[in-house]
Amino acid sequence: MKQVEVQIMGHGYVLGCPEDGEERLNQAVAKVDEAMCKIRDAGKIKARDRIAVLAALNLAFDLTDRPIASGTDAPNLSTSQLQSLLQRMDAVLGHDNQLL
Repeated sequence: MKQVEVQIMGHGYVLGCPEDGEERLNQAVAKVDEAMCKIRDAGKIKARDRIAVLAALNLAFDLTDRPIASGTDAPNLSTSQLQSLLQRMDAVLGHDNQLL
């Protein structure tokens, strides 16, 4: 697994990434960064961990809210998969600068 350095909300992180997944990872990082910065810039929440959780919930909600067209590779996440994602994010927030 390849290690990739990224920036999210001005902080550097080292992420594990499959050899052929760097472009998708960078797209995901851009979405997370955009979502977190939007929440931060609204000015009501300052704590990075709370911003991250809200961004994760917003992104997960967006995924579950949009219809999945047959024949696409868009994810269809179950409630347990969303809970797992949130648990992983909670664990990550305990180890600054390491997401995976």
